[in-house]
Amino acid sequence: MNPRPLPAALLDTIIRQTSKPVPDGLQPLVAAIRKRFGASVCAILFYGSCLRSGNPADGLVDLYILVDSYHQVHHSRLMQLANAWLPPNVYLLQALTPEGQKLQAKCALLTLDDFERGTARWFQSYLWGRFAQPARLVYSLNSQIGQRVHQAQARAVLRLLKKTLPCMPATFTTDELWLTALSLSYGTELRPESASRPKLLLEYDRDYYHQLFSGAYSQIEHLEYAASSTGRHHNQLSAAACRQGQWEWKLRRVQGRLLNVLRLVKSVFTFENGADYVAWKLERHTGQPLEVTPRLRRYPLIFGWPVLWRLLKEKRLR
Repeated sequence: MNPRPLPAALLDTIIRQTSKPVPDGLQPLVAAIRKRFGASVCAILFYGSCLRSGNPADGLVDLYILVDSYHQVHHSRLMQLANAWLPPNVYLLQALTPEGQKLQAKCALLTLDDFERGTARWFQSYLWGRFAQPARLVYSLNSQIGQRVHQAQARAVLRLLKKTLPCMPATFTTDELWLTALSLSYGTELRPESASRPKLLLEYDRDYYHQLFSGAYSQIEHLEYAASSTGRHHNQLSAAACRQGQWEWKLRRVQGRLLNVLRLVKSVFTFENGADYVAWKLERHTGQPLEVTPRLRRYPLIFGWPVLWRLLKEKRLR
């Protein structure tokens, strides 16, 4: 059976968003990525806080690198397996602008096939929660690759909204749906951001999120859509379907946090100065410094666990 065609309005909205101009300062990072990972690179996506600020020098740039295969990128069989079994692998890359300004990027790497599977079919929301949010396609090998990326983003939007509907009341607004969706997705990960982050994300790109919903609603089963911007939509799912969907999010929360811990362990081998990065990230979002001792920096797998437990106990990670 052929899958249903993606809504044209949804795809058009995503294409307009991903095609918007990006700062020229990103190009040295794109060049550094292509130099390091070679001809296997088929697409690069830009997202996150530096996208919202418009300044690539404002902290770490968040980039997703989509490649043809892990075999072509990694010479080590262990790294190939790590990327395939627990994607993505994360790397720190640096580059200089023509003016000599230093740029740093946190680059997550996975295959285009995994990106498509992850945004459309994974149980966990790690990818479809991220890429239902705004992003820019800063590099694409060709138009066919670009089309596949856009379609994957559209499937991410549809999956997030469909999986959020069971958690909605009988009637709700578009804002309430997106706020719940972002909160549920964020809740499946250990993150230093405050609980207000989903609301801030919605306020920053409200028009875009509304356009996504308008484009997607025709493929969200059991939803009665109110065309008026002030109208309330109706959740027509059965009580049993709502309970099932809510239980799935509880399971996702447990699974996602376990995977987060495993990815942190893996990043010790792929992310240069990983302990310093985590400390910087926590201080940036919480305003509370975290001391990185020489012992912690040298043996993060041994001495990082008490730090992680303390952060959880103090609710600096949620």
